This record gives sequence, C-alpha cells and structure tokens, in this order.
Amino acid sequence: MNKIYIKQFIILLLTLTSVGGAYAFDLNDIAPVNPLDEKTKNYNKELSMPIFELKRAKLTKNAIKNQYAIAMSKFTRSNVRASYADFKVLIDSVAPNDYVYMRLVQEMASIGFFNLAELAMSKIEDSTLCSSVEDDVKKFYFPSSDLTQKDQLYLAELYSNIMYNDQSKEATSELSKQSTLLMESDYANYILALGSMKNGNSKAALEYINKAAAKNPKNLNYKKLKAEIYAQNGNQKEALSIHKELSKADLKTVIFNNEIHSSVDYIMYKTAKNDYIRKYYLAHYYFDKDEYNKALGVLQTSVSTKKNINKDVFALSSQIYFETKEFEKAQDYAQKALNIDGSNYAALTVIGDVAYRNKDYQKAIKFYKKAQSREHDYEASLKLAQTYLKLKEINKAKEIYSKILKDSSKSYLAYYNMALLEPDRETEYLKKSISINPDFEDGWVDLARVMIKKNMFEQALSYLGIAKHINESDYRYYYYFGLVLKEKGLFASAKENFEQSLKLNPDFTPAKEELQI
Repeated sequence: MNKIYIKQFIILLLTLTSVGGAYAFDLNDIAPVNPLDEKTKNYNKELSMPIFELKRAKLTKNAIKNQYAIAMSKFTRSNVRASYADFKVLIDSVAPNDYVYMRLVQEMASIGFFNLAELAMSKIEDSTLCSSVEDDVKKFYFPSSDLTQKDQLYLAELYSNIMYNDQSKEATSELSKQSTLLMESDYANYILALGSMKNGNSKAALEYINKAAAKNPKNLNYKKLKAEIYAQNGNQKEALSIHKELSKADLKTVIFNNEIHSSVDYIMYKTAKNDYIRKYYLAHYYFDKDEYNKALGVLQTSVSTKKNINKDVFALSSQIYFETKEFEKAQDYAQKALNIDGSNYAALTVIGDVAYRNKDYQKAIKFYKKAQSREHDYEASLKLAQTYLKLKEINKAKEIYSKILKDSSKSYLAYYNMALLEPDRETEYLKKSISINPDFEDGWVDLARVMIKKNMFEQALSYLGIAKHINESDYRYYYYFGLVLKEKGLFASAKENFEQSLKLNPDFTPAKEELQI
C-alpha cells in the first residue's frame, strides 16, 4: 500500500479514535440546567419551566469538549463577549462535520447568537442531512429583524442574567429603557417578556410578548413563551389554545417537536386544579426527560381515590418500569390501568412490549392493534410493523410503514425501516431518517455500513465517528471500524475491534466470523 496514503489514513484513524475528533464535544456530558434539581431528594417541587435548557460546564480532557464547555460556562456567568469569541473559534476550527454543525446551529440560536448559528449553517455540506434542522431552527428561534452583533451580545448578556444569575429585575429595568431597540427588534421584546415573567409580572410579560409576536408572528418560541405566561397565571384555556396552534406547526425534527410536547406537561402542571393531576404531569415531565427515579418518586404520591386519575398514573408507572427493565412490574401496572380503562393507549402498548420481549409475537400483535385505534404518534403502528418483521411478514410491515409515511413525513423510524427493506433507496431513506432525528444512532451506523459496501471508507469513518459520539458502547461501531481497518491492511487493529465488538455483544455472529470463532 502507498506509504503516504497509509500515513494519511493513520492520521484519520487517530482523529476518529479520540471520540470522533471533530465530533468529540459531547452535549450529553455537560449537565443541563434543571430547575427541579436540588440537593434534597424531594421532587415534588414547583416547576419553573426553562425556555431552553442550557448546559452548565463540566470540563473534560478532550480539547473540543473543553472549548464548548468553557464557552458555555462563560455564557452562564454573563461573560458573553468572551463566550461568543470562544464559540466562533470552535465553529471555525473544528474539523468539518455536519453533525457538529447541526448541533451548534441549534445551540447558538437558542442563546441568541444568531450570527454564529448562521456561520455554522454556512459550513454544512450535506443539505439532505441538515436542511430539516436548519429550517426548524429558523422557525423556532430566528428573529424577523436583523440584529447587529453589538445588539446580539447585549441581549445575550441580559438573557444570561435572567436565566442564570437571578437578575431578571435588573435586566428588565435596563432593557425597558432601550426604546429604539424595542421599537425595532422583536427579539428584544421577547427578552423583556421573558424577564418580566421571571419577575412574576405577568401583565408586562404578556404586553411585551404580544409586541414580539406582532413583529414576528411566525416565531414559535414566542408563542411557546406566551402559552407559558398564561399557564403561570393559571389560565389553562388560553395556554392550551396557543399550544394547540403550536402542535400544528410544520416542524420536521424530533428535537423541536419534543420542545413543543414538553410544554404541555408544564402547562397542565401549572394550571391543574387537582393536586393529584398536578403531580401526574410533573411525573410526566420527568419521564419525558428520562429521569425515571424522579418520575416514580412523584407518582408514588399521585394515587387518588378517583379511578380516572389512577388509570393514567398506573399506565405511566408501567412505561417507566418497562424502560427500567422491571418487566413484571411493568406488566402488573399496565394491567391495573386496563382494569380501569380497557382502551388505555399507554397500557395496551406496554402489554404489547412485554409480549414482544417474551417472543410472544401473536399476543404483541393483538395488543398493538388495540392500541392503534388510540394512537396519536404512530408508536403502536411502528411496533406492530416490527413484530411482523420478526414473523417474516415483510409485506404487512412495508404496508404499515408506507401508510405512516403517507400520513406523516416526521417518522424517522418508518424511514429507517423502509431503508432496510428497500436497498435501492437505502441511502436516501437513511439520510431522511437522520435529518428528522440527528441523534439516531442506528441511522449513522447503517449509513457507515452502506459506505463500506461502496468502498467509500473515509465517509464510513466519518459516520462511524458520529455513531461513537452518540454511544461509544455500540458493538456495531467496533465491528464496522474493524472492517475498515482490515480493508486498509491494519489487521492487528482490526482484530482488536472485532474482539471489542464481541465483548460488548457475545452473540454477534459477524464478529465471530471475522475472528473465525
């Protein structure tokens, strides 16, 4: 093999093995600000919904993680100019990778660094992967009137003081004096509304969010804040009316659809008259954030004498127990919910999940079909199709996936499974799946597999690096990485990766075959 080429390849491998090099900064390793997190383990707290859950910094050894974490730490301490400079260095210096740019587009827009969001957008190469995120970010965050960099920094500093430094009164007092900026900028009015809400001045908050919305009626974050202001006042009707409008927005990605969905829990928690219902929605908030222990802690105090409340409490408990792999409890609580309401969607789905796990596919089909009539997110239909695949009933599965995609173009799992069933459109469907959910690990792994099959090894390495960033314990990553190494003649390293793949999944036959076991 050409020595120069081998040298270049080894450099690429070194980049990849340092947790993907370019994509090594890990937002999941930087803990989000959670208004409910306190030292006490009593989770029945007043919920103060964050408009966006920024990340507090936990510095790591990795240089790129450090760059991101230090910049965000500066932002939370209102050292905004230095934060802006650090983020710009990160965007300009990171080795080109569309996944990183997608994440930074979202992060920068969420804290008001719109120039940096546009800078990250400008560096994206594969529009088929990234256009959905770009479109959603613009719909959700971007102001209608352009802001100078000076004004962006000024408003970002006020945002930081409101959200992180308990200075909402000082920030709103300062901003209210900027008459020219408030007259011209919808985003400035949004910041003033946010600060007013944090002060408990709902009247002023509504006044300024209405001004922001009048200047930019398409901005979804403004509508979301308005719903939360109404919720803070206990006006459930108005809050839910706005949320209903939000739910119809043409958002394409999982990230932003989840943002809209989570606000329902907040609205219901803040406006419910019954304490048990309040606790249920608080638990559901925790469940949506994958904080299962907290959710269960709240649910244990949510059981009421009213059956219509208990059915939902039992159903949510069954979902949590299934996610935490306590399958017997999941089955028991789902059955409790069904004893009260035989058509409870969540409970029917959990019973199907337990049956599927136990390889009782006919029972799983029975319960998924029952759940289908009550579904609103295609979850039961997707699971029904997956069960048909297990039974080798390919046409039935394809029919379901096709129907889902005809009804909605937002199901990344439907696109993903259609990719596996239609090899001639595999790359197209995989990229569509990832464009909807950039954190979908399976999509990146299978894109790498397709690139290896096409002998496009550098592209495969890029996709594998992203997959490892999302989950470094994925046995498939090490298997496919091993295949690339083997192809390049690095047999010892390939063997190590096949062994690691088998260590993570002792039953993985392809790795065994490579090792001739």
